[in-house]
Amino acid sequence: MKTSGARVTVDRLPVVRGNEIQLVRLFQNLIGNAIKYRSPDRPPRIDVHAERLNGFWQFSIRDNGIGIDPKYQSEIFGLFKRLHGGSEYSGTGIGLAICQRIVERYGGRIWVESELGQGSTFRFTLPG
Repeated sequence: MKTSGARVTVDRLPVVRGNEIQLVRLFQNLIGNAIKYRSPDRPPRIDVHAERLNGFWQFSIRDNGIGIDPKYQSEIFGLFKRLHGGSEYSGTGIGLAICQRIVERYGGRIWVESELGQGSTFRFTLPG
């Protein structure tokens, strides 16, 4: 098994109400995707941050990976939606759909900001 050499930095995160298993799955999916969709020419760097905004906590998971073309950004949260073939990247295409359902269950929202080749920042809100 080849290691990714990923470096994950995490700011101090707040305590939020929610099902621990679901919240762990949310972070695992987003950080796991940041490592999976890494750029072939540099080791993955992932930064996790949270800030208080309008009664919610806004979390961000930023990476330096391959990025997502803006024309696909609204589609990636769909069930079984994959932008890459199975031979290129493994997976079922349900990870981001699960993330969206978890966030929405708590009254939050999730979105991505990205440019192709420049990495991605996934942001989501949870009540605080």
